[in-house]
Amino acid sequence: MSKGTLYVISAPSGAGKTSLVRALVEQLDGVAASVSHTTRSMRPGEEDGVHYHFVDRECFLKMVEDGDFLEHAQVFDNFYGTAQSAVEAQLKAGQDVILEIDWQGAEQVRRLMPDCETVFILPPSREELERRLRSRGQDSDEVIARRMRDATAEMSHYPEFDYLVINEVFEEALEELKAIFLANRQRLARQQAEHEGLLRALLA
Repeated sequence: MSKGTLYVISAPSGAGKTSLVRALVEQLDGVAASVSHTTRSMRPGEEDGVHYHFVDRECFLKMVEDGDFLEHAQVFDNFYGTAQSAVEAQLKAGQDVILEIDWQGAEQVRRLMPDCETVFILPPSREELERRLRSRGQDSDEVIARRMRDATAEMSHYPEFDYLVINEVFEEALEELKAIFLANRQRLARQQAEHEGLLRALLA
């Protein structure tokens, strides 16, 4: 069996990354989104082990100390991290794994797993990004302004990634994302591992 590929997908808040990843996982076999650990409280409708692995601060910091994380970060008062052992087990089972993390997390992952593929998702314009953030109806003007400032800083890192997808029309962006995954599955090394018996028989 061939080993899966690790994908790191980053985007500013409001670019549609989570919706695209969810649709991709639903429509493409052999793809799973990694489940991160977090110290934040569980929100209504969330399940432990499905949306996140919810742990306390002490447990999280012990995992950091033990070097268990592929990447981790503090976002405001909470910690988030990706357990390396869980990701490697999925890859070994032949599954493509997606990490939804920011550019700093992507940098950490690249250092530890240089074979990963990285994708950055951008909105079609600043105006559309702000409209999407406002349409959630969750944030004050002050929070929206801060998110837009953060988005500008985040977007400036797009040249560090392997692939770029502009999410203007959702269905088109989803097809482009799918194309990246499908093309990578045709790489020689993966096809050789996948079809070892066939290749041997063809050349016998």
